[in-house]
Amino acid sequence: MIIKTIDENSISVIAEDSDDLLNLRRIIKENDKVIGDTTRVLKQEKDYSRPDKGERIKVRIALLAEKISLDDVLDRLRIGGTISESSNEAVPHGSHHSFTLKIGDGITIFKKKWNPVDKKLLESNNNQTGFILVAIDTADCGIGRLKGTHLEFFPNIYSGSGGKRYKTNFNIEKFFEQVQKSVSTAKKDNDSIIIFGPGETKKRFSNFLQKLQEFQKLNIQVVEGIDSGGEDGIFTFTKSQTMKEIMSDSKLAKVSSIIDEVMVLANKKSRKFSMGFEETFTANQMGAVDSMVFSDKAIQENNEQQMIDFLNDAEIKGVKIYSVDATTDIGLRVTGLGGIISLLRYPIES
Repeated sequence: MIIKTIDENSISVIAEDSDDLLNLRRIIKENDKVIGDTTRVLKQEKDYSRPDKGERIKVRIALLAEKISLDDVLDRLRIGGTISESSNEAVPHGSHHSFTLKIGDGITIFKKKWNPVDKKLLESNNNQTGFILVAIDTADCGIGRLKGTHLEFFPNIYSGSGGKRYKTNFNIEKFFEQVQKSVSTAKKDNDSIIIFGPGETKKRFSNFLQKLQEFQKLNIQVVEGIDSGGEDGIFTFTKSQTMKEIMSDSKLAKVSSIIDEVMVLANKKSRKFSMGFEETFTANQMGAVDSMVFSDKAIQENNEQQMIDFLNDAEIKGVKIYSVDATTDIGLRVTGLGGIISLLRYPIES
């Protein structure tokens, strides 16, 4: 999340991914003031104008938040409320309006007092390193960007190579140039690049990148043991032990380790874990939760406000909280385990 502190009460934010939108859902509360740009339809009052026809104008307004909700799970945040200020006199104060906040949109949040948890949530994603995953073979290349636990795919690139049976004028340098352009588009400042796939193509592509000035200061790693290219290679990598070893500080690796530990505890019939909302809610009330992972299923299948209040209460108690989505196999695993799991500090008897 991009943040800029205006004064002790006002902070401007731009959501960069779905995790940021979820954090804003947890931060913005009833009666907070939210300032942003939107459009309104103004009714025309000219002679002979149609009474149902109006002009859509851009306007900057301030809302006193009344209802905050996630729309389409984690893709959009809807903030409804009463207009308290506007940049256009024709927009009446006291009328109702709503912002629909998407990734890349900016707002300013005014609170009478910011609590430490809200400020922690604002900054929680700022120190995360992104990873560009490149699964390359002579036939094709899959590219994804992993930040936190969200994996974004870019279109596969096909080389046009005819394989060993066919004689072609295949030029691997031109294929590498295509892949490099896509990697340049996908990467952001300070991203690391991880290259894998069958054969020696991955090493040749790594050498190709490191000759380019744009990539000379970047952290580029070549990984062995992933014998698939394209999107299949990326999915294989995100499920591998190799991922946990070379990305040990990443959110995805930490979540993967939590899931593995929960499964071990379940096989041992230990009570030092929880599955599902009710179990985890009860454990949190007792202060027993150490770390927690939840998927969008937990929000879909429970009362949204109850879920948000539960997450914020766990945050206040020092629980390490991770959200996951369906872009990775790990997110699907958490969904299959009831949408929420946790590791406990001590066993809880059912």
